[in-house]
Amino acid sequence: MKQFAILGAGIGGLTLAIALQRKNFDVTVYEAAPQLKPVGAGLGLAGNAIKAFREIGIEKEILNEGKAMKKVVIRNPRGKILVSNDSEEVSRRFGVVNNFTIHRADLHNVLLAQLRPGTVQLNKACIDFTQSANGVDIVFNDLSKAHADYLVAADGIHSVVRKKLIPSSLPRYAGYTCWRGVTDDLPKGFNPDETSETWGEGIRFGIVPLTKDRVYWFACVNASANDPLMRSIRPPDLLAFFSDFHAPIPDLIKRTQNIIWNDIIDIEPIDRFTFERIVLMGDAAHATTPNMGQGACMAVEDAVVLANLLEGSSNPEEAFRLFEKKRIRRTTKIVNDSWQIGKMAQWENPIMASLRNVAISLVPKSVADSQFKFIYEVSLR
Repeated sequence: MKQFAILGAGIGGLTLAIALQRKNFDVTVYEAAPQLKPVGAGLGLAGNAIKAFREIGIEKEILNEGKAMKKVVIRNPRGKILVSNDSEEVSRRFGVVNNFTIHRADLHNVLLAQLRPGTVQLNKACIDFTQSANGVDIVFNDLSKAHADYLVAADGIHSVVRKKLIPSSLPRYAGYTCWRGVTDDLPKGFNPDETSETWGEGIRFGIVPLTKDRVYWFACVNASANDPLMRSIRPPDLLAFFSDFHAPIPDLIKRTQNIIWNDIIDIEPIDRFTFERIVLMGDAAHATTPNMGQGACMAVEDAVVLANLLEGSSNPEEAFRLFEKKRIRRTTKIVNDSWQIGKMAQWENPIMASLRNVAISLVPKSVADSQFKFIYEVSLR
């Protein structure tokens, strides 16, 4: 039986391992971290990810741990609604939950529970690899080695595999930095059924309700890359940026004890995912800014498509090539569209920001419907 090694126990890597095991493939996941501590706070999953989880038979398990939203809204800092989409109506139209929120830790726990014991090997950070006609040899940071017939690099935006295969493909800074937090101390009158973003001038705030009366929020501010001042900011300091934003934004910041800080980065689209016995997937192949909520969704799609292609082919290298052909155009569009949306959402110039807010409030429903159709009507086989 052919052996598949997956680098990275993130959402994409774990989903692929589940899909392959359910098709009776021999798979081992190698994770760099000494223990599994999901990075981040909450996340949204659109209908294409839920459709992919349905394909491999774990939709119910995922949905049980998260929350389906009723609306997604964009506001200005005073609270005026600029755009409002009925998530329940979209879910009915496409036959799948389309605006779903879940804590990353909860999602990871669900995915890990689907795998056979011993599938994930921890404290195995890949530092090098070589491939030959006999397979791929992997070297880890503890100088231990592993051999597999095929290697799937799901090791994220800073992928060691991509860096070696495509040295010119480096993370690029989007021009804004981001803080994330989760609190269960909800302000009075908080709406638990709506995800939202509030667009200001060079700053933006997002609210994502979770299960168990928790809320995940994120705050984006234009800044230079790796700014030491931004790195040192704590929740009270954020109020300097968002104190005049509508309720409940200042309250959410005040009620949060711990925050996570990261610059927003992606990778410029690449034109190759496949290298004989090695294939890139997820953020290793097409890391995107979070402006469309499609980073995790694209990784889940990748996993299910790749597993289906491997099942349908006697030649994994050919399946890898088909995967590249099937995925590269779609993921490139997502990366590029998300980059442009982020740039627009972070406009600093007051006149441009005002015109932007008017413009997005006038976008016809047919445009949003077209985007929903592109995202949700994905072929997983």
